[in-house]
Amino acid sequence: MKAINSVEEFNKVINSPETVIVKFETGWCPDCKRLNMYVDDLVQEFPFKWYSADRDQFPELGRDYQVLGIPSLLAFKSGKKTAHLRADNQSPDEIRDYLKSIER
Repeated sequence: MKAINSVEEFNKVINSPETVIVKFETGWCPDCKRLNMYVDDLVQEFPFKWYSADRDQFPELGRDYQVLGIPSLLAFKSGKKTAHLRADNQSPDEIRDYLKSIER
């Protein structure tokens, strides 16, 4: 999973014609660390393009895309948010169900 390092890079990523997943997280978040224990399996299982963004580094993106809890998995296609999951209390199977529901 590639880290997003600027707002410009974020905008370029989400404007892809393919569906991309952006995982909003922070370094201090215990639920983010729990998700990180199995997110590589999800990346392998679901062939989206995956990115991560630190919500504390980009608070304006968190505000603009209603990231009220972390970790959150947002799907984008052609610049539009198509799905949003606040993943802090989600099991791996619940996250899989969310990813299965996303339009490719």
